[in-house]
Amino acid sequence: MEEKEFDLEQMEKETEEMLRINMLTPENAKFTRTAGGFVSLETGGEKYPRVQVVRMFPFTDPGHFISIRTTEERSKEIGIIEDMSSLDADTRKMLEEQLNLRYFTPVITKIINVKDEYGYAYFDVMTDRGECRFTIHMGGSDVVHLTETRIIISDLDENRFEIPDVTKLSATERKKIDLFL
Repeated sequence: MEEKEFDLEQMEKETEEMLRINMLTPENAKFTRTAGGFVSLETGGEKYPRVQVVRMFPFTDPGHFISIRTTEERSKEIGIIEDMSSLDADTRKMLEEQLNLRYFTPVITKIINVKDEYGYAYFDVMTDRGECRFTIHMGGSDVVHLTETRIIISDLDENRFEIPDVTKLSATERKKIDLFL
């Protein structure tokens, strides 16, 4: 078996490329909608037929620092949009549609029932999108406290649900989710 020679110069080049932050602006980036409804990007002489749009701070600063990435499994960051408001209305709308798909998070408005059985919790809730049933692992990291009163719940299918303020739930509803608070 032939041993591959270590290439320091190649490693330094790859490291420099990974650490470089490319800020995307209306002047250096052109976003377009693909025939399939996705987003493509042209920047720096490169054409990316489809890109991912990802918030770097989805809960604390959703309108700033938007990462644009390639779509393969080990995606690479193409660049960052510092402020969505700097984009023209059509581009902003196109990117916000992609963000809304990625970060679809119904808000739980009422806890109808929660049943704990065999290491799982079965939720029956009302959301701002209608009634919903979902399941989470008990004792896992499926319930995340963003603040003292705001929580995000991720179900087995990685869907997210938000309770913006648990203190606004009734005492009966809070008792049903007391184990998670």
